[in-house]
Amino acid sequence: MAHEAKLFRSVLYIPGSKERALDKARGLAADAIIFDLEDAVAPDEKAAARQTLARELRAGGYGHRYRMVRINALDTDWGADDARAVAEMDCDAVLLPKVSGREDIEGLTAILPELPVWCMMETPRGVLDALAIADHPSVEGFVLGTNDLAKEIGCATGGDRSAMMTALQTCLMAARAAGIVCVDGVYNAFRDDDGLEVECEQGRALGMDGKTLIHPAQLDIANRIFAPTEAQIDLARRQIEAFDAALARGEAVAVVDGKIVENLHIETARATLAKAQAIRAREAA
Repeated sequence: MAHEAKLFRSVLYIPGSKERALDKARGLAADAIIFDLEDAVAPDEKAAARQTLARELRAGGYGHRYRMVRINALDTDWGADDARAVAEMDCDAVLLPKVSGREDIEGLTAILPELPVWCMMETPRGVLDALAIADHPSVEGFVLGTNDLAKEIGCATGGDRSAMMTALQTCLMAARAAGIVCVDGVYNAFRDDDGLEVECEQGRALGMDGKTLIHPAQLDIANRIFAPTEAQIDLARRQIEAFDAALARGEAVAVVDGKIVENLHIETARATLAKAQAIRAREAA
C-alpha cells in the first residue's frame, strides 16, 4: 500500500510562480511539497509559473521530499496546458483539483498516462463518488480540500469540524478501501499553533496519513503529531514480543498492559515500528 512506503506527515503548498519560495523549500522539513499552479498563481502569471516551476524542478535539490504539481482543472483555460507542461517536469505526481468523478481522471491520464495522480477531494459529488475515484488505477492519493468543501456544502468551518466530518470520513474510508494515501486539509490560521495542534491530533485520530500546510511554520507540529510517540513505539515492541512468545507456547493471543493482543494488533504494531524507522532514517539523512 502506498501510504506504508512513504511519509506524508507534512505536505506543504508552495506557489509555483515564486522562485524564492521554491528555493527555500529545498531546505524545509516537509515530507512532501505541492507545487501549486492553481489557487496560488494569478491568471496572468499562469504561463510564466509553468516555466519557473519546470526550471526549478529541473535544477533539483529537493531530496527526499515527494514532489507533486497541482494543476488547474481541465475545464479551465489553463488546465490542459498545465498537464502538458507537467509531462516534461521532474516530479513524482500530478494533483488534480475538484475531482468529481472518474471521468476527470480519465481526461487527465489521456494527457499524462504515466504519472501517478492525486485528487483534491473538495466537492460534494467527489466525496459521494470517493470509492470509485480511489479505485482508479492511476490514483495514488487523496488531498482533502476542506476550504472549498466547506464553501460547496455551505457548512460551518473551524471548531471540531463536525459539520464536515461525514465528508472527511467518507474520503478516508474510500482511500483505505483502495489502499491509497489520504492527507487532511489545511489549517488556515497559520500563527495559531494551539489550533493547528488540535486539528492535527484530530486528523491523526481519524486515521489521516498527514496534513496539508500553508506555511513552513506549521511543519514541526505536523511532523511531530503524525509520528509515533515513544510510548506508542514502546507498546508496539512489547506487543510483538508478547505475541511471539504466545505463539511459541501454542497460543493465539497475548496480554499486554491488561489488554488482549491479537494478530490485528500486531499488524498495527509493525506498521508503527516501520513508520518510526522511516522517520529515523529521514532524520539521519
